[in-house]
Amino acid sequence: MAEFQQFPAGFLWGAATASFQIEGAANEDGKGPSIWDTFCKVPGAIFTGDTGDVACDHYHRYREDVALMQELGLGAYRLSISWPRIFPTGRGQVNIKGLDFYDRLVDTLLEAKITPFITLYHWDLPQALQDQGGWQNRETCHAFAEYAEVVVDRLGDRVQHWITHNEPYVTTFIGHMIGHHAPGLHEYEAGGQIAHHLLLSHGLALPAIRAASKVQAQVGITLSLQPVYPASQHEADVAEAAHTRARVYNWFLQPLFLGTYPEEALQGYDLPSPKIEDGDMELISAPIDFLGVNYYSPFRVASSLSGSSDRRPGAEYTEMGWEVYPEGLRDLLVQINQDYAPPALYVTENGAAFDDVLGEDGTVNDEARQRYLEGHLCMAHEAIQQGVPLKGYFVWSLLDNFEWTFGYSKRFGVVYVDYESQQRFIKQSGNWYGEVIARNGLDCG
Repeated sequence: MAEFQQFPAGFLWGAATASFQIEGAANEDGKGPSIWDTFCKVPGAIFTGDTGDVACDHYHRYREDVALMQELGLGAYRLSISWPRIFPTGRGQVNIKGLDFYDRLVDTLLEAKITPFITLYHWDLPQALQDQGGWQNRETCHAFAEYAEVVVDRLGDRVQHWITHNEPYVTTFIGHMIGHHAPGLHEYEAGGQIAHHLLLSHGLALPAIRAASKVQAQVGITLSLQPVYPASQHEADVAEAAHTRARVYNWFLQPLFLGTYPEEALQGYDLPSPKIEDGDMELISAPIDFLGVNYYSPFRVASSLSGSSDRRPGAEYTEMGWEVYPEGLRDLLVQINQDYAPPALYVTENGAAFDDVLGEDGTVNDEARQRYLEGHLCMAHEAIQQGVPLKGYFVWSLLDNFEWTFGYSKRFGVVYVDYESQQRFIKQSGNWYGEVIARNGLDCG
């Protein structure tokens, strides 16, 4: 029999988006090009040949979207700032119209009693900075701190919660080492240095954000993390999983919390050690107020020696080919808390892509997504019961959107977007999530 699980008082229920994925208005009001604007024009880079030029047209429809958030009962909204909308060339002249847009958006959120969580970097580096070396150039770290200071100076009288980076692992590995994301580089050996510069830019931005904030700023970073499991109990799988865990799980956590890089990460990826200057690691490991965790699926490791498959028999998989395993979220949160004891945790992304169909009556029956969210929220509650200081949960995503190299072919939203008409329709999972929020809890088996 299902048992109702109440979340702690004050638990924040939210949804997340990213600027490039929803805003559109790619060339309006002084915005400069980002690396994703450039990457979308590379033949074959985007599965469907789509671009972010219009996306969900959120730049013009933000009031409508905030009204949807209000209808869902969201207490918080995680958005990201488009860096080239603020600095069209990455540094130098500030584009006031860009700041004005986020100013209006923040005010609209606050009028709706929705707490803004702002991510400063969700992958859309100004192309002008990429032309100067991008994240391989140490100067980009200082440019990021300058950008952060300008944004917080404008919005920091009303916005308290700031996230420096979203998923630096993805920027490093997918964008620069194997080239599947913007900027589309295949410079594998630069991975260690790029990771270091991303973390250094976070460390430089921390004091800049706190100094510019007019309220008590809460500053953190969001990491993409997966619990690592052996595909079987074969000794080769168990050993390989231990190596993978050290490489993937600790690569960004250890420098942030302990001020050192795990040797296993550099060795495991066969990377040269990054050039580290005096004081870098102290900046990187300065205390944060919270850690954001993005979780979608587990990492199952099968050694070539075991003959095992990394596909779990009988498991459900999403349209992205990712295994549905809610227990992984609980295991991950408990592990992070045991290993690094962050002062607070937020699930800053969690969600799934399924083949959604808009009915003639404007409904979207997405039971699979509802089951996915239900399972993960129940496991989040279990993590809290095991002592994890989890303060909030942000579903990915509020809206169907531009899903990076998959273009508009994958839908993650709890709100369906008809891209031709730009009409929005709350899905079954969105209505269900609204009920969870209203009750501050849900029925768990």
